[in-house]
Amino acid sequence: MPTQSHSTPQPSPWVIRFSDLALGTLLDVACGSGRHTRHFAERGLSITAVDRDISRMGSLCDLSNVTALEVDLESETPWRPGPQSFDAIVVTNYLWRPLLGDLIAALKPGGVLIYETFALGNQVFGKPSNPDFLLRPGELLDAVRPALNVVSYEHSIIEDPHRAVVQRICAIRDNAPA
Repeated sequence: MPTQSHSTPQPSPWVIRFSDLALGTLLDVACGSGRHTRHFAERGLSITAVDRDISRMGSLCDLSNVTALEVDLESETPWRPGPQSFDAIVVTNYLWRPLLGDLIAALKPGGVLIYETFALGNQVFGKPSNPDFLLRPGELLDAVRPALNVVSYEHSIIEDPHRAVVQRICAIRDNAPA
């Protein structure tokens, strides 16, 4: 198993907390340098990692269980995952509201959504500060219900890796086919 250097960003503690629920196929949305792709690839999952610039992923793109797609999720004709096409979806530090419904629909029965991003109030601590990219109170809860069952939800101030206001959720689609 490859070791991580100190310069490699570590996976989010929220994602790690629920990573054992992720099995099979995983979609890493706005994957950046691939910190979560790396974590789940090492666990043997089949990953589709999407970002507008996959160059930061480096050698992760060469792994046999990683498919990296360079796509602009916010374009006029955006890429979207197909319905019930992933066992797990991870999103951190990214919010594009028009994508939320497609992500929820992309979960297979029994699939897990692990989502963590900035919320209103974060402007006090820095960027993002634009309300278009900050979740409103309870917004993640409202987005997943009633399609998914909430395992855990938080709206809080975190200290690491830097002070920020975040919302995070882990939710699972019922095993019954939709």
